Amino acid sequence: MKKLLVLLGLLALSLGLAQVRSLDQIRRSGEIRIGTEGAFPPFNYFDEKNQLTGFEIDLGNAIAKKLGLKPVWITQAFDSLLIQLNQGRFDFVIASHGITEERAKAVDFTNPHYCTGGVIVSRKGGPKTAKDLQGKVVGVQIGTTYMEAAQKIPGVKQVRTYQKDPDALQDLLAGRLDAWITDRFVAKEAIKERKLENTLQLGELVFQEKVAMAVAKGNRNVLNALNNALAELMKDGTYAQISKKWFGEDVRCK
Repeated sequence: MKKLLVLLGLLALSLGLAQVRSLDQIRRSGEIRIGTEGAFPPFNYFDEKNQLTGFEIDLGNAIAKKLGLKPVWITQAFDSLLIQLNQGRFDFVIASHGITEERAKAVDFTNPHYCTGGVIVSRKGGPKTAKDLQGKVVGVQIGTTYMEAAQKIPGVKQVRTYQKDPDALQDLLAGRLDAWITDRFVAKEAIKERKLENTLQLGELVFQEKVAMAVAKGNRNVLNALNNALAELMKDGTYAQISKKWFGEDVRCK
């Protein structure tokens, strides 16, 4: 019975890997499937017209154009994106994944497409430093590097996880959280968009990180194609144009 289960497991694995498309297969189809979350403004989210938009959406579309392919966007919960990537649901994922050793064991990362950090967000007068978080309840999005960072901060009373960042923000505003840790650009955009300058404050960065696109483990040709396209966009000014549109600055890693 154990041998049968092992064989079935290996068969399922091989079928999953067989679904991962090579660069030649992608080119023959004329389309490239791109996975993202769709709930992480200003990087990837649905606007008031229910259109998928954001910095990473613009960048993904520009990369697809460089490759001569039609982008097909697929949104999925953040914590399942890399799993489904290796199952062949997407050809690559662009969803603000920070590069970590653990993730790099499961997928291959491109060169970074921006650099950022996890920032503490709180109500005015609330905690601003990691030391201030002692005895506090902190909200984070599940499956993120922000969650990992929060869990390592000494003395935090509770790390409460959420499927989406906006849910954590709502609990912060309602007083159910003492602080929220998220991407610094996400925090700045949320405060600006909701006109919360008089309500919320930004604290210190608890860590810095490089963010990259991901491809299925071992899919080197797709990885190289994405790296080449990204390098060209950075060289010809397209990247800077997209970045300044969303942030007013060039957010590439210096």
